[in-house]
Amino acid sequence: MDRALDDAFAAVPRADFLPHDQRAYAHQDRPLAIGFGATNSQPWTVRYMLRLLDARPGDRVLDVGSGSGWTSGLLGWIAGEAGEVVGVDIVPELVTMAREHLAGRFGWVRFELARRGELGWPDGAPWDRILVSAAGSAVPQALVDQLAPGGRMVVPVEHDMWVVDKDAAGVVTRRTTGDRFSFVPLR
Repeated sequence: MDRALDDAFAAVPRADFLPHDQRAYAHQDRPLAIGFGATNSQPWTVRYMLRLLDARPGDRVLDVGSGSGWTSGLLGWIAGEAGEVVGVDIVPELVTMAREHLAGRFGWVRFELARRGELGWPDGAPWDRILVSAAGSAVPQALVDQLAPGGRMVVPVEHDMWVVDKDAAGVVTRRTTGDRFSFVPLR
């Protein structure tokens, strides 16, 4: 998995997904403001979450809180042409920004404006993998319901990172990694 992540990070540079005034800081391992109360997560955290998610070629992946589109682009590189990645965000300007950042790059990655009061993208469910880049107060059942059998979700809950697996029979297991993080709130 680490080789696939190395390749993805090389092919999808963070700087390409940052506002011009933040691009000089792209190499720094810290969150960077992208506007509209959102941040581009620090690279170490993104790598950590993607390692936990364990997306593979051909996977259908939902990226909740897709922001500037960087993580969706990384997931698109990993899933490849046989896969599908849908990034959703509640901020219209960020959806537009993400679309511009990935225009012409990965035809299997698209961005949608999240619907108020509806978490995720149930129209495309079930998903093999769901990555959530905003913290809620509990593991969102609406997203668990969108997981395919054999699927996995990585989601921050308050300051803890959780991994949620759904086995082939639909039985759901949840575990925390024990590592602490800070994310913008899930809305």
